[in-house]
Amino acid sequence: MSNTDAPGAEADAYAAFRRELEDFARSACPPEIRAVVAAGQKVTKREYLGWHQVLHAKGWGAPSWPKEYGGTGWDLKQRLIFEEVMAEAECPPLYHHGLGHIGPVIIRFGTPEQKARLLPRILDGSDWWCQGYSEPGSGSDLASLSTSARRDGDDYVVNGQKIWTSHAHEASMIYMLVRTSKEAKKQEGISLILVPMGTPGITVRPIRTIDGWHHLNEVFFDEVRVPAANLIGEEGKGWTCAKYLLERERLPPASVSRLELVRRQVTRVVDEAARDSAGRRDFGSLRYRLLLAEADLKGARAVLANATDDLMHQRPLGAQPSTLKLLCSDVAQRLTTIALDAVGPDAAHRFLVDEGEGEPGATWVQNYLFTRARTIAGGTSEVQRNVVAHELLGA
Repeated sequence: MSNTDAPGAEADAYAAFRRELEDFARSACPPEIRAVVAAGQKVTKREYLGWHQVLHAKGWGAPSWPKEYGGTGWDLKQRLIFEEVMAEAECPPLYHHGLGHIGPVIIRFGTPEQKARLLPRILDGSDWWCQGYSEPGSGSDLASLSTSARRDGDDYVVNGQKIWTSHAHEASMIYMLVRTSKEAKKQEGISLILVPMGTPGITVRPIRTIDGWHHLNEVFFDEVRVPAANLIGEEGKGWTCAKYLLERERLPPASVSRLELVRRQVTRVVDEAARDSAGRRDFGSLRYRLLLAEADLKGARAVLANATDDLMHQRPLGAQPSTLKLLCSDVAQRLTTIALDAVGPDAAHRFLVDEGEGEPGATWVQNYLFTRARTIAGGTSEVQRNVVAHELLGA
């Protein structure tokens, strides 16, 4: 969509684009998939992949990719509208590891052969990806990672361990940072390599979290042989690829839009609990807390809209990404706390760790426990506050 159009014509074009998305979401997203999202249940590979294949058939499977690689070529505002509409229609989010993380890195740093081999399999869902970055003792200080890859003829041989690896148990491929040199400075000895998860020598063990859902794992590599053709970019330049990946994730349009969906879900939970209680409990304070959360969500949407405009006009973002991360983490925890308070203490004893076995109230216990990690994952709130303070106050 051209930014050179007259303002009125541009607004009309975006409005027409939103209507097209709304019509498609209502008619094309399978009801059984929408039901999982609407109920606040854990979205699994089945729902992610089912919806991704529908979008891929429409040509909308990769909203952030250039057209020449099978993407939509949408501008940032269109992508923001897409996220808003899909969340409003209770469609699953796009699975980010392939489409949002490694796909753009391959487009930027991959060879023509790698692009031809790997990108179509991300687009059609043939490959399902996970990320191998964090290690025991190498989380915040990622450059201290020790998983090694030594060159042996036409292969690299990988040894080491990754941890907190989301969806490794479902993935067919992992993109991982490995140490290919101990001689250079820490960042300069790191490379990015792609490894099929079915390769001999890989062991995946679940990490059971307090929410009872299986999404995290530790992954062990014991003399795992990987073709050298799976190295992305130059050997020892993986840190450049990693920074590029993180820069692609500076703004969280999906996080803000999905929180609006959670707010609507929690509102329904409060209303249903109030009806069921038949006046035995006072829900006034919960509704007040919902109003405060909604106000903060409106603020997050305003920050996101302003930051999107800054990106489109190539203005610096400053502290806006960190501000959004802080806001989204805080509001997510507050909303699930409200839902937990609404379903009441009886829900706690119905909470079952076996996935898919919990009753509706117990689902919100799981959501409450799951969001406890929001202030840690993707950059801790303490780090984000430091970034904001540095931006506003200087060193």
